[in-house]
Amino acid sequence: MSFQRLDQPAAAAETCRRWRDEGATIGFVPTMGALHDGHLELVRRAARENSRVVVSVFVNPLQFDDPRDLAAYPRDFAGDCAMLAGAGADLAFTGDILGFFPEVDDAREIEKVDPGPAARELEGAHRPGHFDGVATIVRRLFDLVRPHVAYFGEKDYQQTLVVRHVAGAHGPRVVVVPTVREPSGLARSSRNERLDPGLRARAAVVHRALRAAADAFARGERDRVRLERVLSDALASEPALAIEYAELRDPASLAPLPARVPDAGCRALVAVRLGGVRLIDNLGLAAEPS
Repeated sequence: MSFQRLDQPAAAAETCRRWRDEGATIGFVPTMGALHDGHLELVRRAARENSRVVVSVFVNPLQFDDPRDLAAYPRDFAGDCAMLAGAGADLAFTGDILGFFPEVDDAREIEKVDPGPAARELEGAHRPGHFDGVATIVRRLFDLVRPHVAYFGEKDYQQTLVVRHVAGAHGPRVVVVPTVREPSGLARSSRNERLDPGLRARAAVVHRALRAAADAFARGERDRVRLERVLSDALASEPALAIEYAELRDPASLAPLPARVPDAGCRALVAVRLGGVRLIDNLGLAAEPS
């Protein structure tokens, strides 16, 4: 089957409806474009597990708290489509905000979707309204595509909890794919392209800090304050880096942890700024296998 690209969400919805009627299973990968190998790994996984793979490419203005960040976000639908066709996608579609929400005449009239309790802190606190915008577009995308399975990257860990909340009991099955990393350990992200080579090398400290906390936990450390200090001290070893947060949280809810971290483990989550570029990453902390 040849790869299709569409610039109207309604046309994409009709194609997906026809495929479902023909008995196809649809794997869906929502993106904002500026694709890299992390996105393509989601597509490859979807292609292995479904008979049709659909990708949305849409820079969603509802989830940007900074208009400058929205304006600076790279857009290259043709280039993204070339990459998607090579990775096994069957359809990529885009559109403008009113194409996704044709029931309104002004984007300010769009009714926001509740992103759930996991959205309240961390990214939710540092980027007010961000997860409202994520939940709103994800719900609309799920309604348009009606996929059987939706694929998201673990790098945006908090977002995956929001997506699971939006999917609920009647939405698609949500598959979270492990973070794809550069050789240095830096998580793949479109924002990495805004780092010059020197800063990109320095940014590897983020993964090293997460690994340091994970190693301390695996060796038996359970004191939350000491584990968070391991994390923050490792980050602070890079003087060019500014820490927004570096915390351990419950992996299922992102609720704060007690003073003693449970033996079952937790999630370490980090947001930093380096050279004016904001980077996020996370890692699960687990005990050594017995």
